[in-house]
Amino acid sequence: MQPTATVLVYSDDSNTREQVRLATGRRPAPDVPQVEFVECATPAAVLRELDRGGIDVCVLDGEAVPMGGMGVCRQIKDEVFRCPPVLLLIGRPQDAWLATWSRADAAVTLPVDPVEFAASLAALLRQHRLVRA
Repeated sequence: MQPTATVLVYSDDSNTREQVRLATGRRPAPDVPQVEFVECATPAAVLRELDRGGIDVCVLDGEAVPMGGMGVCRQIKDEVFRCPPVLLLIGRPQDAWLATWSRADAAVTLPVDPVEFAASLAALLRQHRLVRA
């Protein structure tokens, strides 16, 4: 049986979550595992899923309401032991400094560019696999 990677996707917008799923496909790159998604529409759901464990990478929507992914990222980096890497979706390239403030491991702009997104997600999955080994 092939290993899978679990990617948590947080956005209050179902269209954004769909963009992430479509950009990823079954796997973002040939050398990383197939991906299963856990979708969350609220910050409380994100914390609940991270408490359960088994999340390999988090994709957080910086434009989500009522709490944006940047705030969620900063909170989980402070509160979750061995927090998985975070890929932050930002509204504009000029917001990259906010992604740094939030301690995100990577950031890409919205709307999701499938090539850029898949490359960033694959890099974080590789990084997480090496850290866990």
